[in-house]
Amino acid sequence: MINILLFAHLQELVGESQLKVELSDVTVAQLKEWLEKQYPQLSLQQIMTAVNEEFATDMTIVKSGDTIAFIPPISGG
Repeated sequence: MINILLFAHLQELVGESQLKVELSDVTVAQLKEWLEKQYPQLSLQQIMTAVNEEFATDMTIVKSGDTIAFIPPISGG
């Protein structure tokens, strides 16, 4: 099981701050694709990703027990 943390507008779009999914041994890119199919309102292409509190690329492998955080860009004025 993978624990997914959502922040800012991602949390609002899904209606949850945390998800648990039964996936393992997938890349971050595959996880993003899976999430976008489950939640069509999401767009994760420009989102930063952290795996177990370390920034990750789309090629990073995610295993059962990992915590993934999707962090949208910060904007300010």
